[in-house]
Amino acid sequence: MEHLIPDPAAARAQIEDPECDQRPAALDSADPASFAWSVIHRRHPLLVEQVLAAHPYGPDQVAALHRLAAESSGGTIEPLDGVFDGAAWQVWGAGCFGRAWDEVPFLWAESYFYRRLLDAVGFFDPGPWFWLDPFAGHKAAELTDPGLAAELAALDALPDLPDAARAEAVLTAALWGNRADLGFAVLSGQATTDRAGSERTPELVVDDSTAFWDVLGRHARVGVVADNAGRELVADLVLVEELLTSGRAAEVTIHVKPTPYYVSDATTADVSDGLRRLTGAGGQAAKVAARLAEAFRTGRASLRTDWFWVAPLELSAMPADLAAQFAASTVTILKGDLNYRRLVGDRHWPPTTDPTVAAAGFPPRCAALRTLKSEVVVGVPRDRLHHLNERPDWRISGNHAMIQTG
Repeated sequence: MEHLIPDPAAARAQIEDPECDQRPAALDSADPASFAWSVIHRRHPLLVEQVLAAHPYGPDQVAALHRLAAESSGGTIEPLDGVFDGAAWQVWGAGCFGRAWDEVPFLWAESYFYRRLLDAVGFFDPGPWFWLDPFAGHKAAELTDPGLAAELAALDALPDLPDAARAEAVLTAALWGNRADLGFAVLSGQATTDRAGSERTPELVVDDSTAFWDVLGRHARVGVVADNAGRELVADLVLVEELLTSGRAAEVTIHVKPTPYYVSDATTADVSDGLRRLTGAGGQAAKVAARLAEAFRTGRASLRTDWFWVAPLELSAMPADLAAQFAASTVTILKGDLNYRRLVGDRHWPPTTDPTVAAAGFPPRCAALRTLKSEVVVGVPRDRLHHLNERPDWRISGNHAMIQTG
């Protein structure tokens, strides 16, 4: 695996010079009232307990997981020693090791927690747990949820809709499918069937869907940076099939994580599981799966991954070879909260900030499809803020969404 990991010099080139960075400060988890603090001090210890309950790990793994939970919720950050990607993490974590988890950038702390968790369970070590996803049970529960069966059955009505209505229905499903985020369910204590986490009427904060459709066409090359596996990924696959079948795209490339990450983030294995779930549903869902399978075989659809996707970096730090892939795309669809945080920077942006300013480090045209489950947001019309601020949790409740095209 060593050849897949950036060498220290390449990793160093991905780090912004803080003295030249004029953007707002990065978020951290120092404030006990913040969403970031709740993730570090509540979500992560709960997640460790869930992973322990789901697998028959041995004493060494149990002890390592308990040490990680204790360290991340009240100790200081320890380095990864003797691991294949250790040199890159030494560069990415410069200035973080030896400090409290609350004192370092939140995006870095979350990413490092999941890398340490994989190390604790022996994910990269030859043996019985080699390359076995510690979150596989959570992902499988998404695909066997009765609510998903009803959603897949609803696909049978799609062929009867006018083209524009069908496209909007599929886009909407992909957008709100982002509420089925298993990491969010861990924090809220909700079952995965309660996707919204609220009985409030869902609300679009920004709707650039017209601009999104305008940039597409039969010659368009589309990149999709996936977020969660399970329900969300199934909806994303339906969107990809619609883009290809309707003539709105010539090619679609789906970018997934190389390893498990953030509980439910999609890997190649999760794409295969999603296609099997569509096939097993029968009806229109199975037809969607068959057309997608043919698209993969002919190269109109493809999967790619890169170790950058599990690095603690913003998109502005993307390595040149990966950036070139996106530069060749007509539009890149960025799914979910984490990709949005990496796009605009996990920083203290005023919500009215021009998104083209915040996302200046990622020049290709992109469309962010995201339900709001973290504090970072830009591009909100000033006249909407008063209404939104009547609900103090509007940025993190998962009950607001945005289609933001730049």
